[in-house]
Amino acid sequence: MIIRILYEDNHLLVVEKPVNLPVQADESGDDDLLTILKQDLKERYQKPGNVYLGLVHRLDRPVGGVMVFAKTSKAASRLSDILRKREIERTYLAVVRGNLKRYGVLEHHLWKDAKKNKVHTVKAGHPDGKKAILQYETIEQKDNMSLLQVRLHTGRSHQIRVQLSASGSPLYGDQKYGQHVNKPGQQIALWAHTLEFPHPTTKELMKFESVPPSDHPWVIWERISGRTVTV
Repeated sequence: MIIRILYEDNHLLVVEKPVNLPVQADESGDDDLLTILKQDLKERYQKPGNVYLGLVHRLDRPVGGVMVFAKTSKAASRLSDILRKREIERTYLAVVRGNLKRYGVLEHHLWKDAKKNKVHTVKAGHPDGKKAILQYETIEQKDNMSLLQVRLHTGRSHQIRVQLSASGSPLYGDQKYGQHVNKPGQQIALWAHTLEFPHPTTKELMKFESVPPSDHPWVIWERISGRTVTV
């Protein structure tokens, strides 16, 4: 499998994650992004033994888009600290069912059922509930669907999928949180669009962008053309 590399230096590896590829090995036994990248580094640089590559953040298996990995343990530690301080800006593109207002902020408390790998909205007083906040902007509307740009203020598991579904506008193709409006086999329309953060060593502000593939439902939007998005 060919993985598109967006940027690489001695500290960072920024790539475009393909859809339906797990970020790391799981019980499915399928190929995973982390293992593929490690093998690529080993071959390209003819490294003996194990190759270090730090996993800093994750994307759900069906979601594609931009991801950053750390090539050294020092970079991994600094990136984790940057993430914890919320100094990483992430935006996503999403296609949802229904016509949303132009701007919105969603706030919920989420609880993850680890056994079933499913996240639920809960009341604020729930002992295991974690606050989740996102804001969105509606870029375009068509065929009773909305194209959104989503910005995360927290990084909870399945956050975008659960919060939009709980608000009455599940993601196109989401079988887990929108099975009542989506058909089996439809690809979830959620894409990690931009990633912006200070470089762990130089402190230079780094910004990377990835655009969804020319597949349905992405192709129906005039604002997505070729490798660019107009917001």
